[in-house]
Amino acid sequence: MAMTVDAAGLLAAFLLTRLMRAMLVGVKATDPVTFGVVAIAFLLIAAVASWVPALRAAALDPVRALREE
Repeated sequence: MAMTVDAAGLLAAFLLTRLMRAMLVGVKATDPVTFGVVAIAFLLIAAVASWVPALRAAALDPVRALREE
């Protein structure tokens, strides 16, 4: 199932780049390096966005957090 969603997302990205050609300066619409860099950037952003709340949650005392509920 996840492979189908990934393939659909990749296909949609390739199709949408044709609409965004005016915004792409100096790169081709289907440049694989650009796709890779953007994918890695999104993964890093998602990792940091998950990591910061996880650190805050790990710092809590579980007994105290359950008593306050």
